[in-house]
Amino acid sequence: MTAEATDARHVPVLVRQVVEALAPIDGAVLVDGTYGGGGYSRAALAVADCKVIAIDRDPDAMQRAWKHAGQDPRLIPAPGVFSEIESIVRAAGHEQVDGAMLDIGVSSYHLDEDQRGFSFQREGPLDMRMSRKGPSAADVVNTMSEQNIANIIFRLGEEQASRRIARAIVERRKSEPFRTTLDLAEVVSGAVGGRKGQRTHPATKTFQALRIYVNDELGELARALHAIERILKPDGRLVVVTFHSLEDRIVKDFLRERSGQAPGVSRHVPGLPKGPAPTFDVFEKRAIEPSGAEVISNPRARSAKLRWAMRTMAPARDTPIEGLPRLPEVSKLEGVTS
Repeated sequence: MTAEATDARHVPVLVRQVVEALAPIDGAVLVDGTYGGGGYSRAALAVADCKVIAIDRDPDAMQRAWKHAGQDPRLIPAPGVFSEIESIVRAAGHEQVDGAMLDIGVSSYHLDEDQRGFSFQREGPLDMRMSRKGPSAADVVNTMSEQNIANIIFRLGEEQASRRIARAIVERRKSEPFRTTLDLAEVVSGAVGGRKGQRTHPATKTFQALRIYVNDELGELARALHAIERILKPDGRLVVVTFHSLEDRIVKDFLRERSGQAPGVSRHVPGLPKGPAPTFDVFEKRAIEPSGAEVISNPRARSAKLRWAMRTMAPARDTPIEGLPRLPEVSKLEGVTS
């Protein structure tokens, strides 16, 4: 499939709302931490004479970024993980930026490419690595203990049948290791059984959990939010689109805490502990969601939520983001050399 055909098929979610929240102006320097197909970056460049530093850990996404940069030199490709956004921005010659946007989760490109191994509906290697480096999903299900597999599926997939699924995975791998997506999907479906009235595939939550785990998506998000707090100028905008409740909860809790809206902390009410000066102002308490028309035209938008905030003049905080699920580090899988 050509890059042109793939670009035409990829439809960014909530693109108008993202650009409105980002509010790019002439001369601004923005950073897109999850370039993907470049939909948000190119939309921002279309409304203002600004620059966008385009970050992505996926080599295929960076190929698209370099192609787009050849058409518009205001786009600056910068390969890497978005948790390292601070050092990447400085390497590009900027100490601070006017806006940062993140689109968390798997993209249409990942789901539609068989060889990337993200989809339970397509035959392909059981991979799921966005960067194509480190342990794969196959390494996880073929080497981890039953308890750890169950914990990953339960905590990151919110799958109630996690123990039954982990037991089936470990039993099956005794005779033959898992190699393909459909192979794992069949075993998971057999373990879960039919779910009357459910529209989603029985393997949906398991695949989601493995993808999040293999790519350390929640940890990456938490570290990126902390880094963006340090590099945003006063009045700079942070815009995040999520597709899963765990991701949205991290963003929501971060903005509540950094804006002084967390329970038990107040700068105004007598008798309550006085919290530090807020580093962000949040203007919309509820997440922005796609319209019914957008969901009909782009079904992958149905779970999307957009949250945004504006940086204040208060210094960035040193306190890390808490509340992430405690799981074995994927980089320390025993016996894995990939």
